[in-house]
Order: sequence, then C-alpha cells, then structure tokens
Amino acid sequence: MTVTSEQRFGEFVAVRRHAGQEHVAELVLDRPKAMNAVSTDMARSIAAACEALGADPGVRVTVLTSSHERAFCVGADLKERNSFTDAELVRQRPTARAAYTGVLELPMPTIAAVHGFALGGGFELALACDVIVADATAVVGLPEVSVGVIPGGGGTQLLPRRVGAARAAELVFTARRVEAAEARELGLVDELVEAGRDREEALALGARMAANSPVGLQAAKKALRLGHGLDLRAGLEVEDAAWRSVAFSGDRAEGVAAFNEKRSPQWPGE
Repeated sequence: MTVTSEQRFGEFVAVRRHAGQEHVAELVLDRPKAMNAVSTDMARSIAAACEALGADPGVRVTVLTSSHERAFCVGADLKERNSFTDAELVRQRPTARAAYTGVLELPMPTIAAVHGFALGGGFELALACDVIVADATAVVGLPEVSVGVIPGGGGTQLLPRRVGAARAAELVFTARRVEAAEARELGLVDELVEAGRDREEALALGARMAANSPVGLQAAKKALRLGHGLDLRAGLEVEDAAWRSVAFSGDRAEGVAAFNEKRSPQWPGE
C-alpha cells in the first residue's frame, strides 16, 4: 500500500494517507524502541494528532496502527513514571488522559489494528476505537492492578461495555493476559485475522466504511455512543436527534438521488 503523505506529530506519532484510500487516515504509533510505551511526549502527540484528524473534513475513517513488529502498545511508560514525584504525576495526568480521550472522541468511525502486545494503556487505546481487528499474535489485557494502580485510560468503563460487568471484573482483578483466540471468543476484539494481516485488513475495512456518507457515519457513531446504556425510550430519542441531523443534509439528497439513478454517490459531506 503506497503512502501518499505523512504528517508527523512529534517524534512518536504519524498520520499517513494512502493511494486509493483518500478518505482513510492511518494514525501510527511509532515509538518502536520502547514498544510504543506511552510517554508524556507521546501522549501529547496522540492528542494533537487526534485534534487534527477531528478537524479534517476529508477523513471519514481513522485506523490506529503500530510500527512495531511485535507490539501494538505496551501501555504507559513505566520507566518514565518511576522517575516522577507525586506532584509530577499529578501534573502529567491531564496529558495522559488527553491521549485516550482524543482517540475516544474522534467523530468518525475508528478501527484499531492490533498485533502482539496490547496491554494496559495500549489496550485502552484499542478499546477507545469502535472496532478492533486483531491478528493471531495478539495478546491483550489490563494488568494495572499488578503494579498497584488501576486502568486509568478508560479501561474500567470501556471494557464492561464490551464484555459485561462480571467478565470485565475478572479480567481487571486478575490482571491476566488474553491471547488472540480467547480474546475473540470473549469479545475483547471484534475480528481475528491471520498473523501479520491486522493492518491490511483494518485498512480494507476502513475503506469499506469510508465509501459511505461522512455525514451519516458521524451521526450514526454519535447515536451509537450516546445511546449506549440508556433505556430504550431515551435511546430512541438520541437516535431521532441523530436522524434529524442528517435527514435534510446534502449527503441524504445525494444518496437518494444516486440510488434512484443507479450510480455511485458523490458525497458532498454536508
């Protein structure tokens, strides 16, 4: 797959675009010497990249990937954390949170391409995405209680939304690592592919999503996210508000016209 452009965000994060996939952005975790352990600088760069992606109307889907051959991300940089005073740790917390919420709050559909280790904050970055594609080498988990903390990048909230409260409690309290086949069985990941194919398959899935209306994609994501956990009546009100936001859009008019004219739509994105 040919990279047509790359924008760097600090030393450890890149956003790439590819030939033939102009509406799919690849957000690359690129700190291979540390297996993508999230340092303060890297967290700041993830947040900045997400802010740029969220403001780019040409991006319909974002795919989160890793440049390391054996890891997606091993979580927080514990070597850096070990050097912090209590006061420095408190000051660093908003920066760390901004990285995870940056991914979580991207307005377009997001896909994580996971291989190798996705542990702690690394798995939380994947959980912040809408869909997780993992290859056969993936090992995921939230081991934070084994080092005296808790999952603090959204894990205690995102994991039970995927697998239920009791299963999430078992995984968090035991701090155990889960290999690919079991992760798929438990719903920790959504698609399981052959070793080495997670990025390729995730980008292909992103391209299929990006062929659809960008207005519709963002409204559907908002309805899915905001409606989750509400009672049915409240959830249907969230859905109705999202429907109203797209019902009179240019994308809706183009989509209906293209369907009736038996042609591919040319989405205005508004």
